[in-house]
Amino acid sequence: MRNLFGLDAELRANRAGLTPLAGEALSRGGGRLMLATAIPDTSMIVSTGTMVGFASGEPHPERAAVMGEVHARPFHALETPARLLHFALSTTDAEALAGRDAVAEFCRAHALPELADGAKHHLVRLNDGTLRWEQHGEFTTYTFGRKVGGGRPFDPEAQNLVSAFARLPRPGRLLVATDLHVMGAGLEVPLEGVFDVSSLAAASVHGGRAMVATDFRLRGDYVRYLVLDRGLDAALAGALAVRLLEIETYRVLALLGLPVAQRLSPAVAEAEAELAEISLAMAQAVGLEYDHLLVDRLTALAARAEAQAAGAAFRFGASRAYDSIVQQRLVAIGEEAVDARPSLSAFLSRRLSPAMRTCSTLQERQRELSRKMSRTANLLRTRVDVEIERQNRDLLRSMNNRTRLQLRLQHTVEGLSIAAISYYVVGLGAYVFKAAHETRLLPVDPVIATAAFVPVAILAIALVLRRIRREHRD
Repeated sequence: MRNLFGLDAELRANRAGLTPLAGEALSRGGGRLMLATAIPDTSMIVSTGTMVGFASGEPHPERAAVMGEVHARPFHALETPARLLHFALSTTDAEALAGRDAVAEFCRAHALPELADGAKHHLVRLNDGTLRWEQHGEFTTYTFGRKVGGGRPFDPEAQNLVSAFARLPRPGRLLVATDLHVMGAGLEVPLEGVFDVSSLAAASVHGGRAMVATDFRLRGDYVRYLVLDRGLDAALAGALAVRLLEIETYRVLALLGLPVAQRLSPAVAEAEAELAEISLAMAQAVGLEYDHLLVDRLTALAARAEAQAAGAAFRFGASRAYDSIVQQRLVAIGEEAVDARPSLSAFLSRRLSPAMRTCSTLQERQRELSRKMSRTANLLRTRVDVEIERQNRDLLRSMNNRTRLQLRLQHTVEGLSIAAISYYVVGLGAYVFKAAHETRLLPVDPVIATAAFVPVAILAIALVLRRIRREHRD
């Protein structure tokens, strides 16, 4: 690298405590432009004109999506005073696709910037406001923005502000409807005349640059949020508005797990009681048939419990994730107490936290129930296996006795076989002796010869059968 930087340049960089940076040295050699760079560990990377396209190689198929995710759903500047009407609708995959097509058709019909392929959010500016569309995993949001005058809070009524978008189809089922009014700088509003004092929550946010108030109550179809501008610029006002809308949206989505927990709680209690009955019945040694009935009963109970747990796992997991987002957004706006009123985070901690604990407690009960059923099933299976082994032992003992009896019977039959075969052999021998005597080949009386042949025949046949039995045994 000395031919690029030179010794003097290297020493100067070392004295300054610096390493040469990219683009610090350029030289021309052989008609080619050469670039030298260095990194803090003093290693050098040299790139010539022949390697300019190194970074333009084949990209990872998910690179664009990953890089774009950092910039997904950006904040947009918001000029105050303004009204934002925010809607979140629970949508299936088919409904989300239909909603996307409707937004694309709306933009084409009004000569607005078209929705890009694969985009999950889209913002268009109209003559009298803005429309922001966002698509999430299980819900879709529409946010309508309008520039309004100073006036009174939430005047005019929200229904009058969305009339321009009446022709835009709204897919799915309505979850969230929020009316957010950001009032201009310098205006002070008595909150008691706008919200229900019994549930009023207010806080100074962003170091006193704004005050936020809400009572989290439905008025008509909307939950109202009031923001008093005390020094917000357009960028910070836009960021604050988005975070407040997200707090309301994810608060409602997090609470969707509570009805599921309340609905499943009696079923879990019933399953726990039935498992206790099965465990108590196991202590009674009734017999293998009764154990099989307990196994069938426990299997059916486990199937029902696992089906309920699997059906609720997504909802409880989503509730935890949404609750975490709510807490992050509350931290991001930097709340400070106002006039001894509860802040948004303090109010939600008293209402939202118990609901989240209910969901987590029920899910833990489901997991503990599954573990208990697994242990009970293992004990019951072991008991059945031991009983089956005991029956197998008795069966083998019975088979052994029968085999022993068969062996004895076989020995008896073999003795009778020796007698029967000897009888026929002696009979054949008698004919041979008689014929030999008549032809004078046997001088002895045939009867005496036959009598003498009987023990020989019996011994010979016994030896032959013994040899045959020994060979078969081996």
